[in-house]
Amino acid sequence: MYVPPAFRDDDLDNIRATIRSARLANLVTATADGPIATPLPLFLDETEGERGVLYGHVAKANPQWKASPIGEALAIFMGPEAYVTPSWYATKQETGKVVPTWNYIAVHAHGPVDFFHDPERLLEVVTRLTNIHERPRATPWTVDEAPADYIAAQLRGIVGVRIPVTRFEGKRKMSQNRPEADRTRVAAGLAASEEPRDREAGLLIPVQG
Repeated sequence: MYVPPAFRDDDLDNIRATIRSARLANLVTATADGPIATPLPLFLDETEGERGVLYGHVAKANPQWKASPIGEALAIFMGPEAYVTPSWYATKQETGKVVPTWNYIAVHAHGPVDFFHDPERLLEVVTRLTNIHERPRATPWTVDEAPADYIAAQLRGIVGVRIPVTRFEGKRKMSQNRPEADRTRVAAGLAASEEPRDREAGLLIPVQG
């Protein structure tokens, strides 16, 4: 990922927050037949290793786990993002030298990938993933509400994913490179949008006051 110095984010708390808030990641592996990517939910166990370990699962029918990876795997997590029109820039009225851009937050996590089949480990991963995404609900559903033999059959249809993270790349592109007047107007423009993702991104633009 290309990360200019103005947008580089090495803050581990920010990186972990982006991973936690991402509802879906993309797991990418390089193989002899070319890259393979799978959209899937992943969670970071921060207690394991120096940088944590990512866990998730793929369908057993998915060919990604069968293809030997070349080098490390890449997990991509996206945070808030929004289109930025040059019409919002104060600079537009001053010089006209403006173009559109896109604001976004992204985290790339690198590490060797291990695919596993052990049913106890799979059950733990499925349970933890379920608890994470059910937690905000008024009445969370839990894995043990389903019949044990049904869950066992479901586990036979998936393969676990484990990625000990060797390095993170964090990018936080939120108009930091624009003058204060431009940032203020971009934040106001996004705040007025009918698109919830725009409003969420607008709150992250650094403005005075």
